[in-house]
Parts: sequence; structure tokens; C-alpha cells
Amino acid sequence: MSTVNDKGTALVTGASSGIGARYAERLAERGYNLLLVARDEQRLQRLSQQLQSRFAVTAEVMPADLTDARAIERVAQRLRQDQQISLLVNNAGVALSGSLAESDRHSVAALLQLNVLALTLLSSAAAVNFSIAGRGGIINLGSVVALLPERFNAVYAASKAYVLSLTQSLQAEVGDRGVRVQAVLPGMTRTEIWQRSGVTLDASFDAMIMSPDDMVDAALRGFDEGELVTIPSLPDSADWHNLLQARMQLAPNLSHRHPAARYS
Repeated sequence: MSTVNDKGTALVTGASSGIGARYAERLAERGYNLLLVARDEQRLQRLSQQLQSRFAVTAEVMPADLTDARAIERVAQRLRQDQQISLLVNNAGVALSGSLAESDRHSVAALLQLNVLALTLLSSAAAVNFSIAGRGGIINLGSVVALLPERFNAVYAASKAYVLSLTQSLQAEVGDRGVRVQAVLPGMTRTEIWQRSGVTLDASFDAMIMSPDDMVDAALRGFDEGELVTIPSLPDSADWHNLLQARMQLAPNLSHRHPAARYS
């Protein structure tokens, strides 16, 4: 169920709603065929029909629960073998409310399976395919809480810090092979992730919340411009570049043990 075009196929996880659905729409508008991955097959089918009726693309549906290891492997295998896939959008994710000490261990394990393991294995499969082809892109959805871990649930913030670190490292590994890599760190975005995690957003947050449309549009502009890290909610990108510069200035001192230094 694929039609060859010059853009190839974009595989979008968590595509049934919110940010994933907006990515699917924007990429279809750009001329990508789509491979839509999520748990909710009915929603995927509706989205597929809408996109195929609006744009001259195909939109294949691939139901998969990426908290299940067998489903992860099935999607990863498709990424390794399908030469038409030219873009991976790792959007699927889940959040938790409450502290780590209060969290149910099964919920924590499911979050790590989805936010960390699934994203890693799909990125790895795409990196193999794209490196051989000498082209392709990997977009990993993180969160600004990667930079502000004190402001949110510990395990969720840590999972998004992992996404940022993995993406930066992956770029260093495959960037010279024609593969584009981007970490997107959204701020508060109006999606179903809040309700699913048991968090209620009251009206006082309205001015801080981006729509999925605005978030994805900003993220894709960053991808077009070759940004490794895009923070759509950040008013001045110089703040991020200053942080990067400070980190690189710190780097030379991290590999030397000074006898008089104190370590915590």
C-alpha cells in the first residue's frame, strides 16, 4: 500500500491524536507518504482516510502498542527493511503524575518501555536503514522538562533527558552519513497526554500552552533549518546557544581529576 514519491514515507508513532496527528498532516502536505503507528486502530483509520482524501499521498495504518516488546520489534523490522521510509518521527510517549515514590511500578515500567526503549530501538533501526541509503531523518520528541527536571515527575523528566542525550549522541554518530537528527523539546502543549497522566490543567495555564499545530510548525521549521535541538516555546534561541556554549566550556575539565577538587 505504498506509492513511490521523491519524499519517501514518513513513519509517525503516536499518530492517532495530538502532536503525532499534526505531524502526519503537515508531512502529508509536504508530499510524504505515511506509515501511521499507534494503539488506536479506529482513530488511525479515520486519520488515514482524511489525509488520503486531502493530499495525493498514501497513509498506511500499522496498529501497535509500543509498550509491548513484540510490537516494538515489528515496527523496528519494518524500519530496517522498508527502503521507502525516509523519515522517522518518534512521537509516542506517556507521562505520569505524582512523585516517583508514589508511582505504581508497572506504570513506571510502561513509561520507560515507551519513552526510552521503544524510541531507542526504533531510532537504531532507522539509523541502520538511513545510513546505508545515505539519507533520511529522525525526529525525537522530548520535552523542556529535560532541562528543568525539578519541575515535573522524576521518571518522566529523566526519560526526556535521555531522549535529548540520545539524539545528540546519535547525531554525532550518523550525521556524516547523510542522516538528519533532531530533538524537539516542546513546552506545555494541549494534548491528551495530560488527561491520560491524571493531570488537570486549569485556566491559569492557558497563556503558557501551545497548540499542537503551532508546536509542530515551529519544530518543522527547525528541522528545515538543520537544528539539532528545537525548543518551540523558547522566545530567544540565544538562551539555548548560551547553555550549549557553557556546556562545551565545561567539557575540558570533566576528564581531569584535580587533587584539590571536591566531588559530590
